[in-house]
Amino acid sequence: MNKVILMGRLTRDPEIRYSSGENQTAIARYTLAVDRRFKRQGDEQTADFINCVVFGRGAEFAENYLHQGTKIAVTGRIQTGSYTNKEGNRVYTTDVVVEEQEFAESKAAAANYNGNRDGYQQAPSRPEPTQAAGDGFMNIPDAIEEELPFN
Repeated sequence: MNKVILMGRLTRDPEIRYSSGENQTAIARYTLAVDRRFKRQGDEQTADFINCVVFGRGAEFAENYLHQGTKIAVTGRIQTGSYTNKEGNRVYTTDVVVEEQEFAESKAAAANYNGNRDGYQQAPSRPEPTQAAGDGFMNIPDAIEEELPFN
């Protein structure tokens, strides 16, 4: 089985190209900075930089909606390869071929991310939901602009 699940931030905007031929296919490449789960005492948080490639509609999605600093979750598979560079040296590659990609934080959280290792700026205060109105459901204040997590 070859299955990869990653969550990280794009290190730069996706690079988009189109295949040649009759049926042109969009191909997007980007690098995810994925924080390592553990760190040694006294060391700073470290990250791995994972090269990702996505094809077709997923690549078009990346072109339109993903940009540097966006936190996403991807699933896919590892693919290795090699090529000979201009100097005649063999270069080995490892990429994650992305099968699914989705946002891993809300727009509001992304807006508060300052791009540094220290993470987020002070989040704006948001109204708290009020208690149930007798029907067993919580009232959600109108000031919340985020989308609900379902369709």
